[in-house]
Amino acid sequence: MTTTLDAAPAVSSHLHPRASWDVADHPTPTGREEVWRFTPIDRIEPLFLDALSGDNLAWETSLPDGVRIEPISRDEARERSVEPPADRIAAVAAHNAGYAALLTIPEGLELDAPIVIAGTGRDDHVKEHLVIEVGRRARATIVLRYRGHAQFMAKTDVRVGEGAALNMVLVADWDDTALHGGQASYLVGRDAQVRTVAVSLGGKVVRLVDTARFDGPGGSIEQYGLYFADAGQHLEHRLFVDHNEPHTSSNVDYRGALQGEGAHSVWVGNVLIRANATGVTTYEQNRNLVLTDGCIADSIPNLEIETGEIAGAGHSSTTGRFDDEQLFYLMSRGIPAAEARRLVVEGFFADIIRRIGVGELEEKLMDAIRDELAVTVGGAS
Repeated sequence: MTTTLDAAPAVSSHLHPRASWDVADHPTPTGREEVWRFTPIDRIEPLFLDALSGDNLAWETSLPDGVRIEPISRDEARERSVEPPADRIAAVAAHNAGYAALLTIPEGLELDAPIVIAGTGRDDHVKEHLVIEVGRRARATIVLRYRGHAQFMAKTDVRVGEGAALNMVLVADWDDTALHGGQASYLVGRDAQVRTVAVSLGGKVVRLVDTARFDGPGGSIEQYGLYFADAGQHLEHRLFVDHNEPHTSSNVDYRGALQGEGAHSVWVGNVLIRANATGVTTYEQNRNLVLTDGCIADSIPNLEIETGEIAGAGHSSTTGRFDDEQLFYLMSRGIPAAEARRLVVEGFFADIIRRIGVGELEEKLMDAIRDELAVTVGGAS
């Protein structure tokens, strides 16, 4: 399903270093670069190592009839990719991948059951490259779930064909010692609909980069995210939506909670509306809920507009503690303070979790949120 694109001019700025498959074009970061200044370089340094992968994750897959996954060569993975890597971690992953695979959903196939791919780390240093191709008018939900311990680097490329609909869910539910860095690139076909949901709960340091662009007018992408940072955890999400085609739309909504000394979250969103992309609608927002002292939430929305002919564009960012009015409302009806705080946080995340569209996974994630809250909110008086 590879296509030849008349690509828009490459984006090159302090926010968008030049994409390249060559690892040498991505020097080891110092932390002074704009795209790395929030990342704990000393803690994520093992992911910069340009060496062959030691092992793969232990994969369990649930594939409905008609869907296939097969190993491919590094060169074929590059040929089928949406774009080259945007940073060193993704470049190292693609160059040294011990495992490259192609997941294919045929044209016109409509799936009722989700495609579930679960990877478990076994104290490994792992680099992998996954290419996903969704055929024209196909409809599917894909769940990628990561568990265990690993130093994990990944390059993921997703091509969504004309008129197709894809619900893509990524859950980083690592042990607290894991490192995870990766880039997911989406190419949204003409009149296609894409929804992504990124969930970061575990891991010592997680740094995920998502990029999206369009292969024709009429496409839309919705990107939702949920993260919960505990003491000492660093969870970072960076998004870039390139409206390179007219009459396309995007909506971004990421929500995070933080608790414990040294908990750190980073969200950087950027939307570019090119001069030829008239009639575009876009909005991005990030909301952070700080549950204890000693946490840091960095939130930076960006919006670049090169045309005056847009349907609508905007962004927002908020960081704060509990909503006193919501707490007062619940407590005035006899709900104890600790239970009221728990309900407020669950409600804060519920709108994101329900977007997943996989009932069993939604329930597991809500249980995971409750377990997180038991550390602080549930124990408060």
